[in-house]
Formats: sequence, structure tokens, C-alpha cells
Amino acid sequence: MTTTLLQITPKPTKARRPKAPEQEILDYIGQFATLSLAEAQAVLDSLNIRKFKKGTVLLREGQITKFCHFVLKGCVRQYFLVDGLEKTTNFYTEGQPIAPYEGNGRQQPSKYYLACVEDCLLTTGTPEQEAQLYEMFPRLRGVGQLAVEDEWSKAQDQFASFVIHSPEDRYLHLLNTRPDLLDRVPQYQLASYLGITPESLSRIRKRVAGK
Repeated sequence: MTTTLLQITPKPTKARRPKAPEQEILDYIGQFATLSLAEAQAVLDSLNIRKFKKGTVLLREGQITKFCHFVLKGCVRQYFLVDGLEKTTNFYTEGQPIAPYEGNGRQQPSKYYLACVEDCLLTTGTPEQEAQLYEMFPRLRGVGQLAVEDEWSKAQDQFASFVIHSPEDRYLHLLNTRPDLLDRVPQYQLASYLGITPESLSRIRKRVAGK
């Protein structure tokens, strides 16, 4: 049996201390720059925070949207409809931005759906609101560009991982990097995300658990 680097058992992690939902976005921006108190307060003041019930469809195929989101709490699924079947391509959870590429400034119909897997607390913004914030604090424009580049790089890595790894390796990678999804997302959606059937995922989980 071939052993891969993806077969590393995740180390126990300490439970995160509860924090205000709004802190998620400041922590995210903090990956790219240290904000001044004035910048941090401006970011918080600009937030339009909304609650969405589990099952809410935020975006449908063919719709044009100018909204982008940031997940403060909950889980949002991205999926395509292919011959009537849902093909899951991403899950967005706490601390992750959701910026529809076709909509944000491009005004093109979406090719996919966005739906809430759980009750969600999201920020909702527009390019106009973003521009106003950049006008007040020009340095934030560069921070925003770094964030866009980082998300693009992550998307490229995710695609490459899907192409070159086996279904079991994909599952092991998910187990090591996003174990919370196993308890938060229905198995058929996880299976679709991994590119396999629910039955195959069940067999892989049993096999991995037995090692």
C-alpha cells in the first residue's frame, strides 16, 4: 500500500475561545496587513450583516448579482447543476469570503448556485460600498488585492489537488484540513465535493477509520 503525505493523522487542536462574529473579518484582513484602529473601525462600520435561514439560495444559475459576502457564522455551499445533478465545488465557512466572479463588477449571469447549508450570518456588500471604503482609506485597496490573489491561489491549489489525487487522498486531505465539514455537511454533498458517490464515501470512511 502506498503511503502519501495526506495520510497524516490531524493533531488535537485547542478549542477556540468564543469571539464576536465581526471579529472574523478583522482576523481575515489581519492575514494581509495590520489595521489601524481607525481602519478597523471603518471596516466594522461598513458591514451590512444579515441572517439567512438554512436552505436559503443566495444565488441561482443565470442570475446576475453585484453582491459579495463574508461568512461570520454558518456554511454556504457552491454547486453546479449538470444534467439535473448537483455537483458541489466548494463550501464556505467562518472566516471565508464569497465573491461571485461573474457578478462582482462584471455583471454576467452566474454559472452556479450558492445555498446555505446551515443558518448563516453573512456580511453583504457591493463594489460601490467597497469603493467608498477605499476612498476613505486608500491603503485598504492594496489589502483587498492581496486577499483576491490569495483566494485565487487557494482555488488553483484546490483544483490541482482534485485532479492529481485519488478519492481516498481527497478525503484524507479534507479530514486534515477541514474536519468540521464531516459533521456539518450531509454525506451526499461531501461525496459530490470529493467527486464520488455517497456509497463510495461510506466505504472510504470505514476503511480509513479501520486503519
